[in-house]
Amino acid sequence: MPTQTGTRRKTARTQARVEVDAPRADAPVSIDLSGQLAALFQRANGLLDRLETLLPTPLSEPDWAASVAFRWISKGGRKQLVPVHKLSPITYDDLIGIEDQRRKVERNTRQFVQGKPANNVLITGSRGTGKSSLVKASLNKFARQGLRLIEVDKADLVDLPELTDLLADRPERFIVFSDDLSFEEGEPGYKALKSVLDGSVSATADNVLIYATSNRRHLMPEYLQENLSYKHLENGEIHPGEVVEEKISLSERFGLWVSFYPYSQDDYLRIAEHWLRAFGVNDRQMDKALQESLVWALERGSRSGRVAWQFARDWAGRGGK
Repeated sequence: MPTQTGTRRKTARTQARVEVDAPRADAPVSIDLSGQLAALFQRANGLLDRLETLLPTPLSEPDWAASVAFRWISKGGRKQLVPVHKLSPITYDDLIGIEDQRRKVERNTRQFVQGKPANNVLITGSRGTGKSSLVKASLNKFARQGLRLIEVDKADLVDLPELTDLLADRPERFIVFSDDLSFEEGEPGYKALKSVLDGSVSATADNVLIYATSNRRHLMPEYLQENLSYKHLENGEIHPGEVVEEKISLSERFGLWVSFYPYSQDDYLRIAEHWLRAFGVNDRQMDKALQESLVWALERGSRSGRVAWQFARDWAGRGGK
């Protein structure tokens, strides 16, 4: 049976052991954080990678030797010039029935590639009459003299100032081409194009011209009620209102206007014959083919160069059967 003194000694030894085993309050605690830090860094790097895809990337020059034509692509903050490797082979000789329009654009483009003063060009008129084909034929004509073509969609016209800055120091001559252009009220590309054509603080590069095609002469929709804004003066003069003036102001910034009109039947037949011969149709089949080309045009409600070309492809493809 333990004595009282022995019990006290045992209790003291137990307390001392507890005091020895327990850590001191001011003693440093060692914890292995390497695994947690590695996981944290991995998550941070993943987040940065995702953010990088959302940030605009610096614009770099393309391989200018890759092609004579490029497309301006702007998607998800990434902007780049992409070379076009398969080009339309159309030439000026393929453009039938638009000889006057061809001469104007050819003369202006020749002045441009020779370093002489030249104008921005607005090509307007009926659909399928060869507006964009005229621009492509100009590239094929003058590419060996340093002409290059850059196609820009309407939605990307807001990037025009950035694009022209990129091209300004290049030795080539650039046509910035926007096809089938038209604007609705308030579209951002409208003001960007207007600023680049004329009126911006910075001057447009000497080696850049803008060629645009449109079905609208003034590039904007025109409404009947806008005629009410015209002012009739006592001397009989008529002055357009502010709305009309604003809509006209963009098209007026193009120095050269080239208008296209619907083809006559004779011109349509000339175009159809040209493309039929290009697809290998011989003289013996030609009369029959041309008669059918008129029916083809009637069914489509249009005598355009595009319709004539489509007929020639169809006829040649089925061998006139």
